[in-house]
Amino acid sequence: MKYDSKYIEKHLRVFENRSEYVSDNGEVAVFPEGVISKDAKNRIKIIKDEFRNGYLEKLIIDLKHSKITIELDKVSRTAQENLRQLVELVTSEVGRVLIGLSVMQLSIKAISPQQCIRLHKASSNRGSFSWVEGVSMRTLDKNYVTPTLRRYDLVRLNADGFMMTRSLAENYPYSSLYKAQLRGARDQWLAIVEELETGKTNPQESLKYLISLLLNAANNFHQTSSELIKLLDGKIEKFNTRKDVIKIMKLHAESSDYAARLLEISMHSLLQPAVDCGALGDVSLEPLSQMRSDNKKHGNIGDIELLEGSDIIESWDAKYGKSYLREEIEEAAEKIPNHHNVQIVGFVTNMKIQRTVEMDKRIIDLSSLHSVTFQIIEYEDWVGLMFKRCIDSFLIDEKRLSQEWRKAYALTLSQRKRSIAPIDEPCIEWIQLLIKQMENA
Repeated sequence: MKYDSKYIEKHLRVFENRSEYVSDNGEVAVFPEGVISKDAKNRIKIIKDEFRNGYLEKLIIDLKHSKITIELDKVSRTAQENLRQLVELVTSEVGRVLIGLSVMQLSIKAISPQQCIRLHKASSNRGSFSWVEGVSMRTLDKNYVTPTLRRYDLVRLNADGFMMTRSLAENYPYSSLYKAQLRGARDQWLAIVEELETGKTNPQESLKYLISLLLNAANNFHQTSSELIKLLDGKIEKFNTRKDVIKIMKLHAESSDYAARLLEISMHSLLQPAVDCGALGDVSLEPLSQMRSDNKKHGNIGDIELLEGSDIIESWDAKYGKSYLREEIEEAAEKIPNHHNVQIVGFVTNMKIQRTVEMDKRIIDLSSLHSVTFQIIEYEDWVGLMFKRCIDSFLIDEKRLSQEWRKAYALTLSQRKRSIAPIDEPCIEWIQLLIKQMENA
């Protein structure tokens, strides 16, 4: 059913045996009340079986140990923003209940996309309130969700479960019109529900994203990252030259399963102090892109970019494990017409570059055609180039830049520089690995 949206505003209509939620585009969702249906029972069985078999726990473990990644392009921008705020707005007093509820709703939707997550009550008892297509969220919470979140110290919840909160038990569907008083990021939670129920975001990837944010926000993460920063402060004099820092950066990347991402982060971390001190001119540094983001889709040329105003003037792309980059050069050239002020487009690899006469000629041709300097350069040479540019400015010397680079890298991985380097992958294993390497430095 659909109303003409020109004549209505979103509202909830409550009848004797049903509720109707009319969205602001005129769509009507009807929620019959009564004994749970056979289809709903089948869905709930599947959902319970998945939880019982460790669905949520396995997801947490795999993310924590970097066995799986997040396909962030499948998580809507609205969902990303609201999930971030959901986590960031948690305090010791408020917000934890809505985190637990969101984890459960995302899990339900990921396991059974047909299950409506607005309907939080279901029963076969005719004397109890129930939606025909509902699900008993209190049961799922107490038996599976809260115990798992507590076990991994992701959210500090009462052992009886967050669904014991009376404000979540009102006999109305969860929607943007849910009126119960809720403390914390209420609007953000409801926005996530809307994204899921309208099919605008992928529930599985959205759940992975939320868990990743929680892993990064967990108490043990903060303790571990503080240990790293303290260790760095005590060993700062061991990083007085760029060679000192390059050595630990390369070791850290090559010891990880996500070396490509760490190479990118190390490059961005070097440019943070370089830009902050003004050594690269009147430019700003574009915040670090999220892992697996589509540069073309988001208007970027490469992973790391220097800006004059809003214009990209210099772009560098990290290419770990690649020695032949003809395809990357061609793809970058296709983006140039949309960026009229770019001067340098470069690719940085940790491999010995495979150069051919054909490749060198193509780089010269493209540079001439677009009035842009295309470069392919090895990681150590790129670091040397940036150090030279900075030192030649007389605004910073090698010792200070080396130490600031190392510090920026540690702070970035520790989630302490999110305004310029928002990393949404779980970082705790990267930090633990870096601590071990630092201790031996």
